[in-house]
Amino acid sequence: MSQHKEVKLVTTHQMLAMKQRGEKISMLTAYDFSMAQILDGAGIDVLLVGDSASNVMAGHETTLPITLDQIIYHAQGVVRAVKRAFVVVDMPFGSYQGNSSVALQSAIRIMKESGGHGVKLEGGAEVKDSIIRILTAGIPVMGHLGLTPQSIYKFGTYSVRAKEDAEAQKLLEDARLLQEIGCFGLVLEKIPAALAKQVADELSIPVIGIGAGPDVDGQVLVVHDLLGITKEFKPRFLRRYAELHDIMTEAVQHYVADVKSREFPSKEEGY
Repeated sequence: MSQHKEVKLVTTHQMLAMKQRGEKISMLTAYDFSMAQILDGAGIDVLLVGDSASNVMAGHETTLPITLDQIIYHAQGVVRAVKRAFVVVDMPFGSYQGNSSVALQSAIRIMKESGGHGVKLEGGAEVKDSIIRILTAGIPVMGHLGLTPQSIYKFGTYSVRAKEDAEAQKLLEDARLLQEIGCFGLVLEKIPAALAKQVADELSIPVIGIGAGPDVDGQVLVVHDLLGITKEFKPRFLRRYAELHDIMTEAVQHYVADVKSREFPSKEEGY
């Protein structure tokens, strides 16, 4: 009789326990069923249905154009694939800023229609009311500070954030606030490693970094970057674990050549 290994679902409670025992949390983006199935099967802890789908899936220059309907569509495929990972869904630009009742409606739609396990939104004190409102509905919320891509036009650059004392102080205050109001975790993007360590050490909730050094509670990358499917994007914080762009290009070129030369299909591959 085969022994089925029990699949332990990753929850907000487990992530907290992972931080407490010093186990690092692994997180990657996912936007579709097939990729999510691979990532989940490989043992990833958290999958982020990122608004970065706007860039890598739809070809937009920024994350701003992606809509609530589109993010829900991506999340549905990811959730269907997952047996273990915790699925966090990004709230798109315009779905939560400035109006807490719109934020609540958006978050409820994400949870009901996609089956995701929680939402992530960018910002600190300025989105406090929206976060509190979402939390009142029992929806887990993950914060996001540092480089917040939805505010790209405000910053005008994707360079490292919080290098100046005033901005670093604001980030610390925002991080404390997000924990205080009930966020289960926090993403810190492209900030000095020393500041990220300070935040992770001070907070009791898990702090996940992207370009925030090694002294946080976990790491997140965009899966297309990690796998080398995207070629142009080469920030310092990115480590490529494969060069799939080259492998896939070669495979398709081989297929094209085989079709042209009538090598494919062979007699054995016909009916």
